[in-house]
Amino acid sequence: MTAPLSTQRSETVFQDFKLPLHRDAAVAEANRCLFCSDAPCIQACPTAIDIPQFIRKIATDNVHGSAATIFDSNILGMSCSRVCPVEVLCVGSCVYNHLEQPPIAIGKLQRYATDLAFENGWKFFTAGPSTGKRVALIGSGPASLAAAHQLRRFGHACTIFEKRSTVGGLNSTGVAPYKMKADRSLDEVEWILSIGGIEVKTDVSVGTDISLTSLEKDFDAIFVGVGLGADTALGVPGESLAGVHGAVSWIESMKLGSVGMAAVQRAVVIGGGNTAIDAVRETLGLGIPSVTMLYRGTHSGMSGYSHEWKAAMEQGAQAVWQSVATAIEGNGRAQRVKCVQVDDHKAPIAASDFTLQADLVLIAIGQSKLASMLSSLSGICIDKGCIRVDTNGFTGRDKWFAGGDCANGGKEVVNAAAEGKAAAMSINHHLMGHHAHA
Repeated sequence: MTAPLSTQRSETVFQDFKLPLHRDAAVAEANRCLFCSDAPCIQACPTAIDIPQFIRKIATDNVHGSAATIFDSNILGMSCSRVCPVEVLCVGSCVYNHLEQPPIAIGKLQRYATDLAFENGWKFFTAGPSTGKRVALIGSGPASLAAAHQLRRFGHACTIFEKRSTVGGLNSTGVAPYKMKADRSLDEVEWILSIGGIEVKTDVSVGTDISLTSLEKDFDAIFVGVGLGADTALGVPGESLAGVHGAVSWIESMKLGSVGMAAVQRAVVIGGGNTAIDAVRETLGLGIPSVTMLYRGTHSGMSGYSHEWKAAMEQGAQAVWQSVATAIEGNGRAQRVKCVQVDDHKAPIAASDFTLQADLVLIAIGQSKLASMLSSLSGICIDKGCIRVDTNGFTGRDKWFAGGDCANGGKEVVNAAAEGKAAAMSINHHLMGHHAHA
């Protein structure tokens, strides 16, 4: 199904940033939960996991039941327990935040339950009786996996088409390794696929190796979960020098192979979003002595999560605010980044030029959108590079549904899981003759 992972991956040097809970600590933490009737934590979870319920079951040592509650809402509950920004979702909504007490460690409790489920090989779901219907899913990331698993529970056959040789989408290729490594992502993929009846075809590029029209002809429904595309280019001289990489591409190389950082002494990461912060923390973790984030905005205006940047600073990261790169220079290889300061309107400030020394430059200013692959299909609307869908993932063209980053523009794994499941529910209505779309 997928090529085996290299044992020489650079990501293997990383340790968990958030250590897991053991039984006694998990039970003690679960017993702190107030089991709120209005449960603001549930409202903050895109997959609406019944958080008080799964925590109560941990408190009573019913970990099997706890995991069942989690997976019933979010089949990617294991990876989400590691990668979710709980600080701004469920944990950030915990009532303890208003009582001057530490909020419940919801993410760690979810990891405790789901890890035990994986370790013990617990199975919670079976495929439904065959309906004779077939669904194609483009991309093998969280949205497609969530959709495929739910569709199998309904009894529909599924085929996932993945252009890479590695499945799992960004969970495998892009998640920071101090949160989750690629092998753990593949464990989750295998666990999800164990429901049976989901065929995965890797190294197949839809639109090139197989046409959209043939998919439409051969399948009863199609779900598009292709994520985002290549790193956005900076558009300055020297961008093609050795040592200059798109951050997403570099992170994938680091997670799936070896990036050889021994000779790198100074790195500059350009951008201020979560990918930029991940790149900063990863380069520091690989032993690069000096890592600087160059961002055109202010500290308070950065799109990356503040708790992630705080962790980066604790590791030794530096930042240069309200500044942009104008050129990358070097003799065949990056050696320095020419910069200029900008004002609040992002306009260059006269005579404010300066230089940052760098033998590694990572550009994290965004990714291209892949929705244009559907532009030849009438009835599908592309809005600002994203596939426009209704609340159930329906595109407006018969048979076609979408979810995840290609539709939402780039959110969290938990959003992709929620959208994939919602689309699966809608696809089932469509296939069984209900045709219910919002």
